[in-house]
Amino acid sequence: MPTDSPPLKDGDLLAAVDLGSNSFHMVVARYVLGQLRIVDRIKETVRLAEGLDGRGGLDPAVMPRALDCLARFGQRLRTIPPRRVRAIATNTVRQLANPQAFLMPAETALGHGIEVVAGREEARLIYLGVAHGNPPEPGKRRLVMDIGGGSTEFIIGEGLDAIERESLQMGCIATTRRFFADGKLTRKRWKEARTEITAEFQQFASAYRQRGWHDAMGSSGTIKEICDISVKMKLTKVSITDASLSVIREKLLEFETLDAIRLPGLSAERRPIIAGGLLVLDAAFTELGIERMYVSDHAMREGVLYDLIGRDREADPREDSIRALCDRYGVDAAQAARVEATALSLFDQAEAAWNLDADNRRQLAWAARIHEIGLAIAHSQYHQHGAYLVEHSDIAGFSRTEQQTLAALVRNQRRGFHLPSFDKLPDRLVANVLRCALLLRLAVLMHRSHDSDPLPVVELDVDGDELLLRLPRRWLEGHPLTRLDLEGEREQLAEIGRRLVLKAI
Repeated sequence: MPTDSPPLKDGDLLAAVDLGSNSFHMVVARYVLGQLRIVDRIKETVRLAEGLDGRGGLDPAVMPRALDCLARFGQRLRTIPPRRVRAIATNTVRQLANPQAFLMPAETALGHGIEVVAGREEARLIYLGVAHGNPPEPGKRRLVMDIGGGSTEFIIGEGLDAIERESLQMGCIATTRRFFADGKLTRKRWKEARTEITAEFQQFASAYRQRGWHDAMGSSGTIKEICDISVKMKLTKVSITDASLSVIREKLLEFETLDAIRLPGLSAERRPIIAGGLLVLDAAFTELGIERMYVSDHAMREGVLYDLIGRDREADPREDSIRALCDRYGVDAAQAARVEATALSLFDQAEAAWNLDADNRRQLAWAARIHEIGLAIAHSQYHQHGAYLVEHSDIAGFSRTEQQTLAALVRNQRRGFHLPSFDKLPDRLVANVLRCALLLRLAVLMHRSHDSDPLPVVELDVDGDELLLRLPRRWLEGHPLTRLDLEGEREQLAEIGRRLVLKAI
């Protein structure tokens, strides 16, 4: 199987699927002259966040409507190559104690893998979509806000680059359930809710105000609907202002229950959750000092499409993030390059027999470059320290799934295998990630001495769970420590049902 995917060409279709906490979205676009032309959009209100029980569980009653929606999306995606489709899950799936219990049937229904992204990565993708759809003025910063069902993202960016990113657990569904769970609406309850919400802004509001921005833009269905209300009430023409928001809030508080709310421009679909969304937006205007906010039709799903183009054009943000990790933790660049070269040489020899792909090759290369970042903490157990840093750092461009893959590779580069690190991965990825870990282990082992002298030709044949490694006899005799390490590696592999055969030639 070739490791390189064919580059994008005019006429190719790309698709992004956004499994939001309130709605699932799909957008299909055609790549034409370096740009995207949207050819199809589908949105379904699923209200996934309504199924959260507060203990990391998901109400089984929510599953059928989620899976039915994904099956319909899957039908539309059937003719698009998998490498051109990216499906992203956000806050609700992030909160699940066992996300795989949802993701496995969801991936089956959709027919594609689904990645879970952290809040700040979600924020980056939101900004990317808005910035492409509504380019900011050159040299001027913009604030972008997106109120989802379970979380709200705040981004300050310039051009196409996100400078500041924050994600708070205060979406329209989550906030409505938190403060108005019984459906009752009172001024006293609103005031108490505002006090709690305001406290959560303290962690970043001051820094955002100091950074400053030229204009503010909202990108979510909730903000669009509040803008529609403002326009229908003849408070504004194309935006939301602090004054119009105040009028809408006062009008809302005239109703005693959520079901009774009737506002011009408010849809029946949004009515049950508008109170929570308005509460968040109202607090944001006050705490961030927003005077006017315009609305964008673009959001995370468009950002995912442009991210796919960036990866195809070798403008992959993940490459910059890996370089940043290496710089931050003082990685020995020469040693990392040696390990990477050997790991990729082994990969190329095992690729066909193990059915490895381009994503596996990239992950192996990145893991080789950062395999020693744990040394910045301590030499003892540095592979464990490195895996923790990789899994829990904010790494732009990487989904949680991708970070957990990298963490599993770094964690298993030496010593005994830590199989629980593979349990965090989707089943569809485990076999190949484990195989890449075997290759990384061999590369790290053969460069243990940090010797700058080049290795001899290393030959590798793989057949299922068996690895046959061939090295020159004279070189092995001159490197007794490496030979001893290889014999020890044979024992480590045997413990997980793999067989390593070392042959001197």
